[in-house]
Amino acid sequence: MSFDITLLAVSLALILAASILFTNAVEVLGENLGMHQGATGSILAAVGTALPETVIPVIAILWFADAEAKNIAVGAIAGAPFMLSTLAFFVTGAAVFIFTLLRRRTLTMKLDMGIFSRDMTFFLVSYSLAILATFVHEITPLKWLVAGLLLGIYILYTYVTVKSDAAELEEVDHLYLCRLMKRKDPNFLLIGIQLAVSLAVMIAGAHLFVTCTKEVAAAFGISALVLSLIITPIATELPEKCNSVRWIGKKKDTLALGNITGAMVFQSSFPVAFGLVGTHWDLCHENNGVTLFSALVTLLCGGMILILARSAHQLAGRIMPWLLLSGGAFYTAFIIYLLRQKM
Repeated sequence: MSFDITLLAVSLALILAASILFTNAVEVLGENLGMHQGATGSILAAVGTALPETVIPVIAILWFADAEAKNIAVGAIAGAPFMLSTLAFFVTGAAVFIFTLLRRRTLTMKLDMGIFSRDMTFFLVSYSLAILATFVHEITPLKWLVAGLLLGIYILYTYVTVKSDAAELEEVDHLYLCRLMKRKDPNFLLIGIQLAVSLAVMIAGAHLFVTCTKEVAAAFGISALVLSLIITPIATELPEKCNSVRWIGKKKDTLALGNITGAMVFQSSFPVAFGLVGTHWDLCHENNGVTLFSALVTLLCGGMILILARSAHQLAGRIMPWLLLSGGAFYTAFIIYLLRQKM
């Protein structure tokens, strides 16, 4: 069993390393394409850092045909938005306080409220549809209809984001492959190579993760869905958290939150659409409704933060990090609920 746990840690390390490479490549790509920080943060960086938790359910569904693998897929799909709307917001808010104590910035967050509101609104709409879809999971035509609608919502979101006005993208790290080759200016070929390599490593890590998760869950007598719901997103959301903390330290608040909210929109559309057509997608009856409860907590937390942020911005013209810290309370409440279910 210890060997399986070690392999599980190795698989997560591979996924994390690959996502760092991928994020770096998409940021450089955004700079080369002349995209503004709203599009780069909410689309390129968000999708790049969301790939680890997206690849896991895709691999689980396509490469593994058993029920446990599909449970892992559902857990990963539902867990990603939950972790982003609770733990990721909390970590970002805490980072503001820490960097303020270190005198690297002030408590006031200079946030483009238009970008934040747009991302959160798209997320709340698409994830509400995802939850409602669980009540029609036995009606195949409706499942396919909702899946198509979710993909359409993300395409619309991408179009609106790219076409919207936002501040220009600030400094971006050099392409890691260029550093290795001691080259100054990256071209699209080098960017493409780094993207391809990182994606290949990510897929290999995801395949190993699914295999090890089933073994560890069986050894401890834990549901693979619950294990995937908690462990998978915490590990695979590390890129979003790391990037957001780094951008908070550089006073790039729009990029920091856009990286999270953009990933939330992506996670509530494409992976859910894939889960709808590839799994049972019955959130109500899995593990006494734990998955459905996590989804409802996600909606409640995201909606509350959006309403409070818009109100604070309208009243004072600024956003304070304590709003983001509230995500930690929702995460704690869910963990308490989960522990009580297992008692």
